[in-house]
Amino acid sequence: MSSDYAKQLGAKLRAIRTQQGLSLHGVEEKSQGRWKAVVVGSYERGDRAVTVQRLAELAEFYGVPVQELLPGSAPGGAAEPPPKLVLDLERLSQVPSDKAGPLQRYAATIQSQRGDYNGKVLSIRQDDLRTLAVIYDQSPSVLTEQLIGWGVLDSDARRAVQHEEG
Repeated sequence: MSSDYAKQLGAKLRAIRTQQGLSLHGVEEKSQGRWKAVVVGSYERGDRAVTVQRLAELAEFYGVPVQELLPGSAPGGAAEPPPKLVLDLERLSQVPSDKAGPLQRYAATIQSQRGDYNGKVLSIRQDDLRTLAVIYDQSPSVLTEQLIGWGVLDSDARRAVQHEEG
């Protein structure tokens, strides 16, 4: 495995871990010692090669498809991807359903399709945001501001929408 490839793979591993709000020690605790912090950290730095089997197991632990961890699997190749759109599901559950009902149902559908029930966060795609904007009868940028106001989306989502509209 080339050093550059290992570093790109490590960056993807780190991104998934941090997206789930886990520290390296948090991974070790959540996995009940199956994944040692020092080992995961060395994978993330690209200092240690990871076998296909271990990568598949780590993907399963994180609840993501293996291809999400592989370098070059993002559409668009070498172009820098826009910031991720990550819904805070805990905050979403606190928004009154008369406002957030459509979003809650949409998020539940995505979770069901992906088999992703971590209950804390959910990554959505630009296409999902555009679909939600149609449901809410708003532009993606107006809906993004509303979701940021509810605390459901991080303010980084603005950059993702600007990237899309730009």
